[in-house]
Order: sequence, then C-alpha cells, then structure tokens
Amino acid sequence: MQRSLSQAWRQRVSQRLNPRPHPPEDSIALRMGVQMLVCVGILATDSAVGSWHSLWAIPLSLIGATWSWRQRHRRNIVAKIGIAVGMLLVLAVFLSRLVGQAGDSRILLTELLIQVQILHAFDLPRRKDLGYSAVIGVILVGVAATVSETMVFGGWLLLFIACALPVLILDYRSRLGLKILKRRSISIPSAQLGKMLLAVVTLGLIIFALLPRLPGYQLRTLPVSSAIDFQGKFDAQQIVNPGYGQGDSATWSGTGQGGEDLPGEIVFDDQFYYGFSQSINQNLRGVLKPEIVMRVRSQAPGFWRVIAFDEYTGQGWQMSRNDQAETLSRPTWSYKFLIPQLAPRSRTKEVIQTYSIVAPFPNLIPALSQAREVYFPTREIARDPDGGLRSPVQLQDGLTYSVISDVPYRDRTQLRRAPRQYSKRIRQHYLQIPDDIAPQIKAQTEQLLAKANRSPISTYEKALFLAQSLKQHYSLQPDLPTLSPEEDLVSAFLFKFEGGYPDHFSTTLTLMLRSIGIPARLVTGFGPGKFNAFTGLYEVQNIDAYALTEVYIPQHGWFTFDPIPGHDLVPPSVDDDYTFSVLKAFWNWVAGWLPSPMVNGLSAIIAAIGSGIAQALAFLTRSWHGWVAGLLILGGGAVLIWLTPQGWRWWRYQRQLALLSPIEQLYQKMLNLLAERGTPKHIHETPFEYVERLHQTAPPSVASLVSEISQAYVDWRYGQKNLNFQNLQAQFQTLKKQMRSQ
Repeated sequence: MQRSLSQAWRQRVSQRLNPRPHPPEDSIALRMGVQMLVCVGILATDSAVGSWHSLWAIPLSLIGATWSWRQRHRRNIVAKIGIAVGMLLVLAVFLSRLVGQAGDSRILLTELLIQVQILHAFDLPRRKDLGYSAVIGVILVGVAATVSETMVFGGWLLLFIACALPVLILDYRSRLGLKILKRRSISIPSAQLGKMLLAVVTLGLIIFALLPRLPGYQLRTLPVSSAIDFQGKFDAQQIVNPGYGQGDSATWSGTGQGGEDLPGEIVFDDQFYYGFSQSINQNLRGVLKPEIVMRVRSQAPGFWRVIAFDEYTGQGWQMSRNDQAETLSRPTWSYKFLIPQLAPRSRTKEVIQTYSIVAPFPNLIPALSQAREVYFPTREIARDPDGGLRSPVQLQDGLTYSVISDVPYRDRTQLRRAPRQYSKRIRQHYLQIPDDIAPQIKAQTEQLLAKANRSPISTYEKALFLAQSLKQHYSLQPDLPTLSPEEDLVSAFLFKFEGGYPDHFSTTLTLMLRSIGIPARLVTGFGPGKFNAFTGLYEVQNIDAYALTEVYIPQHGWFTFDPIPGHDLVPPSVDDDYTFSVLKAFWNWVAGWLPSPMVNGLSAIIAAIGSGIAQALAFLTRSWHGWVAGLLILGGGAVLIWLTPQGWRWWRYQRQLALLSPIEQLYQKMLNLLAERGTPKHIHETPFEYVERLHQTAPPSVASLVSEISQAYVDWRYGQKNLNFQNLQAQFQTLKKQMRSQ
C-alpha cells in the first residue's frame, strides 16, 4: 500500500515537472479569424480615441502570427526568451509613463495591451487554442466602448460580432479535436451565420434597453485630457470668447480672442452664443447655425451652467465683481481641483459629469451647479464670485475634463418653509434694479401675482408662478426690432412688444423677482441636449445655449427657473429617476404610434413598475442591510436559474410518462434510472441487445432484474401477453435499491 502511494506521488510530481505540451493549432482559418478580431479591436480603439497611432501594431501582429504558424512544431526557446524580455521592457515603459500620468490611464493601459498582443503573436504555435488573443480583442473593443462618443463604434461592434461568430465555431471544433483539413469541413453556411448574427444583435439591444443605468464612476480617477502647459501668468479676470469681433451693429463692452478690450460695436456671430462673456448685450439680433459644441456623460441631465451675471445694464448684463475672481491650484500628482462652496445648501445629490469639447469654446468651464471637484488638465483654474469656472486657455476640440457636483434636491415642501431673511451680501448684489423702471416692473409683477387662485406666499412658489405667467401672457418674437439706445429691454418686453427673444424672458423674470424683494440673477449655459441612447452621451449644440433665472432661497442655495415658452418650468433635476433612461426613450418612440388611452394606461403601469424597481435598487445599494439582502436575492436567483431547466425537463418527462401505458411507463423509468448511472440505451439497440451489453458491464443481480423487466416489456409490447404489473413494480423497486447500494 505504501509502495503504491509512493509511486503515485512520484508520478504526479513527474507530471508537474514535465507537463505534456499542448499540440499546436493547425487551423489556418481559426488563426486568421483571431487575427481579424485583434485588428478590429485595434481599429475600434483608435477610431474611438480619434487618432490612428496604433495602426503600426496591425502589420506587426500579422507578421508574428505568420511566423508562429511556420514555427508551430518547434520549441522556439530563443524566441520565448526574447518575448519574455520584451514584455518586461514594455511593462517598464508603461510604469514610467504611468508615474507622470495624473488622470485617466485607460489609453496607456490600451497601448500596453496592444504591445503585449504583438509579443504574444510570436508565441502562438505551442498553444492548443488562440483564446488569449481573442480575449485581447474583446478587451480592446470594450475599451473602445467606454471611450467612444459617436455612433461610429456601432459599426466596429457589428464587424467584431460578425468575425467572432465563425471564430467561436472554429474554436469549438478545435477543442473537440475535429481535424479541419478539407474545405467543406470548415465551411459555415452564410444563412446560418446571418441568423446567429441577427439573434445576437437583437438580444444585445434588448439587454441594453433593459439594463439599469446605476450611478457609476465610483473610482475617482476620472477621464481627463493630457496635461496642458500654459505659458505666462494666468489672469483670472480674463474671459476669451472666439466669437467676438468688431463690427457695427450693436454696442458692446467685452474681451476678444486675445483678451483685448472690445469697446464699441460688434456683429452677431452665428456660431458662438453671445452670452459667454463678462458682459452681454441682449440687443443683438440673429440666429445660430446648429453645431455640436460638446458631448457630456453624466449620471443625471441638467442645465450645464457656464456663467452668471448680477448687474442689469438696461439692455444686457454684466459681472460687477469680475475683479474678485480667485485662482485655484491643484497638486502636481492629481488633476483634482477642490472648489470652495459659496452658499449653504440643503440636501444634495452627488452627480459626476465628463465633458468632451468638440468645437472651439471660450475659456469658461461648463458644469452642473454647485461643483465640488473639477478634474482639469491645466495647473490652475479660476472661480468668480457667482460660481462660474474659468480656464487659462480656450477649450479646444478634443479637450476632456470631469466635474463632481453636489446638486440640491427640489424639495418643494422644504422650500416653501424656507425663511425670507437675506444676508447683507445677498441683498447688496442680487436686488439691483434701475430706479426709473422699478415702480412699473413691481406693479406689473404684483398684477400677475394677483391673478393666482391662491396667492403664493413663499419665495419658491412666487418664482414658479411668475415663470409660468410669463409663458402664458407673453410670446416669443423672432422678428423683434432692435431697441434704440435709450430704451429699456424689460420695459419694452412687458409694455411695448409683449414678448421678445428667449433670453429676454429670463431677464424679465429676474427683474420682476428683484422688484418684489427676491434675490435673483441671470445665468447662461446649455440645456441637456439630445441624449444618444447608444453612446450614453448628451450631445449639446450651440443652439442649446440660453439664459435662465437663478433664485436664492435661504438655507437651501440657488435654484434655476425657466420662463421661456416651450421649455419646462425647471430644468431636469436629480429628483427625476434616470435608471432606465434608454428604455424610457424607446417607450416614448413607441408611444407616438399608439392611441392616447392605451398610452395612458400603459404609462401608468410602466411608471408603477419602474418606481418599484427604483425603490428596490435604492434599498439594495444604500446600506449594508441592502447589500446583504441583495446577495441573498442574487444567490436565490442563481439557484432558481440552475433549477429551472432541471424542473422543466422533469415536468416534460413526467408529462410524457403520463401519456404511456403502465408497463411502458415502468420500462422507461428503468431506462432513465440506468442512464443516470452511466449506462444509457442507444437508440439503435433493441431491448435484448441492451440487456446483453449490460451483462458485460453491470453486476449480475442488476443485469438479471433488467433482463426480467425487459422480457416482460417485450412480451407485452409484441406478444400482447397479460402481465403481473405488481410483480414488475416490486422488481423495479428491488432494482432501485440494489443500484443505490452499489
């Protein structure tokens, strides 16, 4: 006994020290398919990044694959040593680059993976399969999915799936040991592949639509462009807008592209929104040509705030405290700027955003309100007294940065109860209104408030009511004439034209609120833009830029109101649930084709289901109790998924047995029992041939009982003999006991 154990131990040690080498892969089709996956992954990554700096890897990978094919039956010791040294070198280069990279390291990791794939391409001949290279292709496509901001990635994904399906089939054949030598043996019907591709894409789209969008970016290494080295001293007061040039159509006082003063007159620029400067003239007339400015990935949509104004000039706005803008610095090892908070806030929700600039933009940094952390590639940024953020340089195409904002909830119950006592600083800067128009504006404001069925009392309710009143009683005037220099914009809006441009509504609401003692300011920025369900990004155009009114509510902070006709009263808020945003967008498209009563009923059902799911997800992710419950639910679901196919097969088996006669039921149960013990009856075998085979493999007692039951079954089936069924049942029970004991 000891000798046999010693021999077994020595044999196992010998096998570990001298493992049996995997046979080389002889399938050229499989090798070519895997290389296609890698090439598509490299191309998809480069396309998503917007540069083709990794194209050189494709010919090198193909050369390595060709060399490894020719050397597949050799040991290649020298080549393997060279590959090991090469991997150490690329790892050292990666680590050295990583030390100097303070932000997003996805591109560096992708480059490392591509370099490893090139070296690995020379090490394929001794492998049974090419799974490692295929997995690298999958990872590259996954990276491209996270970096991509356009629909172009969809084409690369479809191409990758189309290449992956035949590769998986060929890989499965290789694992089974099938020799793929003849052309007809590796041919795959195109119709079959087309059906498989359609099924995979359809299933993927369904999963994509149903997948909940839960808060992400839990790691604080957020996407940021490479560091920008700004030469010279950063002037925090300077705002550089590339759209402002000198002309002769409207009075202006601002700064130009180089920061120079531009007193005098300028013309309307149809590419750049006029409201991004330290002062704006709302007497300008013109229409913007649609152009995408930026793409935003955010946990929740909102008003992408750019800059705010506190002083009304009669036909526009200006920042009265621009000289108080302060400079903020970040550490050298991180891209994170900590933003000091300006005002007290109530309950807030953390919202993480990543902005990708795709067109030239002023040196102003769009962000959701109450930004707490900004991840930006320059060494310094600036913040003005009204919470606007500035960069030392213009935001150019390709710039990426991230922001973490503490967005306040709009709890109407709490906002109604807010006090109406304002600090001296708030009253000093946000109640300014020209004396010559103040009485008229106040009278008109009180007249609108008097029309309410129940007079609003709180600041929040008054702001809501006035914003709605402006939408109802005044209209957009696309052909509004230019005002004369002595005319006041708000007076002309209320009493002469009874309407105006979209931004004029916000200016009017701001002054109306100020006239009754409510602090307010004008803020410019972008609406959420168009949400692309496939990329998960908000595509923001220059025509999405407009001005809104921000109202200060003590102990809660600043809240935005939108009086522009056709817009919602308030911008999208964190109070709304966007967990199933893609499914909601799809439902809105379907609802446009259905009758209204059906849409209303289905909407109520879907809203109830969505609310229940959202509450369940919130409970499962808020505390350790939820995590424990979630783990239990996942465990139970996994067990249920595992048991469901078995239960289905058992139900079908019992249903099939119920259709048989008692003798045949007994015979089928016996065959099923023997099959579970590893001796199934082949379909081509007769009952007696099966018994004869059992006599050679099964114990005599078992074979004897099987023989008796089989003989009885044949006599009943083909000889029409009457049998003692109770005796057969007793024999079957005896057979079960003997098999259990063995």
